[in-house]
Amino acid sequence: MKKTNAMRILEGLKIPYEAKEYDDDGEHVLEKGAAGRMAEKLGVDPAMVFKTIVMRTESREICVFCQSALHEINLKKARQAAGCKEINPVKPEELLGLTGYIRGGCTPVGMKKLFRTFIDESILGLEKVCVSGGQRGLQIILKPEDLIKTCKAQVCDLVL
Repeated sequence: MKKTNAMRILEGLKIPYEAKEYDDDGEHVLEKGAAGRMAEKLGVDPAMVFKTIVMRTESREICVFCQSALHEINLKKARQAAGCKEINPVKPEELLGLTGYIRGGCTPVGMKKLFRTFIDESILGLEKVCVSGGQRGLQIILKPEDLIKTCKAQVCDLVL
């Protein structure tokens, strides 16, 4: 398994993690059930799978949100967390230039810049969390508090 930037950062911080590969279908469409199918491939509880959503505010600030893949993000709550009036997801073709990651492989760990990051409070009830490992077909499993610390994230309610 090739080391990703996210893995190198976690190792540099001496944060324990487990990397798991899965068969990537290459589609990465935002559809219901995708998290459940990926969790099944990985053999993990779907509730521990968190997706990374990169958004832009009206002032052009980039913010990162991590949300349970079983739920949709509430844009009103995302705006409140970021303290802005408007917020929209960045276009998939912008992700690589902004974050260093592509859609389906975007992780909050080790982006090109440390953007303000918000993680849904449901993470606090989990023993482990699963986020993208920085490339398609790779997930990283780690303790929620380690993800929060690494990303310097704010924990808040983001659920629709």
